[in-house]
Amino acid sequence: MGRLFGTDGVRGVANEGLTAELALGLSVAAAHVLGDAGAFDGHRPVAVVGRDPRASGEFLEAAVIAGLASAGVDVLRVGVLPTPAVAYLTGALGADFGVMLSASHNAMPDNGIKFLARGGHKLDDAIEDAIEAHYTRYGVGDENWKRPTGAAVGRVRQYTEGFDRYVAHLIGVLPNRLDGIKVVIDGAHGAAARVAPEAFARAGAEVVHTLGTEPTGLNINDGVGSTHLDKLRVAMKEHQADLGIALDGDADRCLAADAEGDEVDGDQIIAILAVAMKEAGTLRRNTAVATVMSNLGFKLAMQREGIELVETAVGDRYVLEAMKQEGYALGGEQSGHVILLDHATTGDGTLTGLMLGARLAATKRPLADLAAVMTRLPQVLINVKGVDKSRVTTSEELTQAVKEAEAELGDTGRVLLRPSGTEPLVRVMVEAADPEQAKAVGEKLAEAVRTHLG
Repeated sequence: MGRLFGTDGVRGVANEGLTAELALGLSVAAAHVLGDAGAFDGHRPVAVVGRDPRASGEFLEAAVIAGLASAGVDVLRVGVLPTPAVAYLTGALGADFGVMLSASHNAMPDNGIKFLARGGHKLDDAIEDAIEAHYTRYGVGDENWKRPTGAAVGRVRQYTEGFDRYVAHLIGVLPNRLDGIKVVIDGAHGAAARVAPEAFARAGAEVVHTLGTEPTGLNINDGVGSTHLDKLRVAMKEHQADLGIALDGDADRCLAADAEGDEVDGDQIIAILAVAMKEAGTLRRNTAVATVMSNLGFKLAMQREGIELVETAVGDRYVLEAMKQEGYALGGEQSGHVILLDHATTGDGTLTGLMLGARLAATKRPLADLAAVMTRLPQVLINVKGVDKSRVTTSEELTQAVKEAEAELGDTGRVLLRPSGTEPLVRVMVEAADPEQAKAVGEKLAEAVRTHLG
């Protein structure tokens, strides 16, 4: 069996790769590793359990809760709420750990199980490995633990206050209200379908239109959300709104659209917030964190604004690790994962959108004007399949091809080659001020990858 945990929990097709039996077993394992269940020292572990609206979340939630309660863990069932809400409530309620059932931006047949440590923080690899090892022992019958009985079994309580408590938290951390701002919200038919419109309205914004806010359990991310911006772009013009936000299925990321319906991506959002936080004195160590895939235009903008930039490997978990290690307050990815570490332990799409709205309200400037703090350079991304991705950094011929490409681009562009973490392919990324040059250099490098790694 390969490693169950991926870059963001355990995912798979629900009831195929991700079964009720797997969910139950992993939950028992997590109870022992994260909650010290079975110690019988008088401590009753508590877990917060939430999910997105996927139909499969109903039976998976039941399996998770059954596993936890059978291991002596008390469960606070918060229902359909975003991942960042479950993370927040895990910390705010002093729970031993949290569980979120979601496959984020994936299509409806998929689902996932994400465990959160005390305080609502993501697990590191060692803890995930410990849960998986315990699950493996449990799965083959070597349980090595005494099941609680009678009063020692876990109790399950519906925590209905979670929605209001989370929304109140979002409103409470805003630097100013959003009065006078017209907003369109795309909730991806996901976990924030109720939360996001409510939060914006309470913050003072006029929510002039919503889409993706009628989840059926079958339509999550279906033609809506942060991976499908077309409807949001059209709605922005139709409703003459100032700000459009698009969330993903579990609402841990956010992309935006301006009054003309033009996309404002994660790099631009981070740039806007970095400038705002620098002015407010809340950008700790005057630094923002982003991945190596961020647009070169973002890096140049940060230099121009006098803001330091720390770059990490691709993945919001690596951004978060760097932020926690060095105490930075802002970081994220081009895809819209934006982490505001003073207010959230993970990316929070609703919070990101609210902060953008607060900046619009405070400056009285249109989003397009604020986003112009950086100029996105044309970016070409080519996926080269059927090659030996393990030799990307060791091929001398490929190293020479990269050097030649970098020399051709000079200071006006850059090249990045990296093996995919999930697929058998190499990603070739080229940025340049001239889109034709970016395309030509990208195709030349892609051919070099095929030739020398094929």
